[in-house]
Amino acid sequence: MRALGWWLLLVGSLRLAAVWFGFFDIWALRMAVFSNSTMTEVHGRTFGVWTLLTCTLCYLCAFNLDNKPLYTATFLSFIYAFAHFTTEYYIYQTMVLSNLTTVGIFAGTSIIWMLLQWNSHGRRYTSKED
Repeated sequence: MRALGWWLLLVGSLRLAAVWFGFFDIWALRMAVFSNSTMTEVHGRTFGVWTLLTCTLCYLCAFNLDNKPLYTATFLSFIYAFAHFTTEYYIYQTMVLSNLTTVGIFAGTSIIWMLLQWNSHGRRYTSKED
């Protein structure tokens, strides 16, 4: 497995921990992410489902780096997550800078690494036109 695949497995595993917090420990989720806001159990579960989806993308992509549609969807999940958390910090002010920094380290590293590796994998996924 390539280094990027191992990285995606790590990030997916960390996201899986966030899923646990969203469903079963909303207080920890609030402290770790949205420390400047109140959260309901519905917010936590919604966050958990969204994070479970992105975790699944990371795991699938880690083992299928040559699948461009899956690679693109995983890449975009990092873009969307980073944009979401950036707006939560700058516009809605539900996060503190240290929490945004943590998200930024993982999302930013993933975005840059995936951009750098964009065309370096063979193309196993084939369309009907090929």
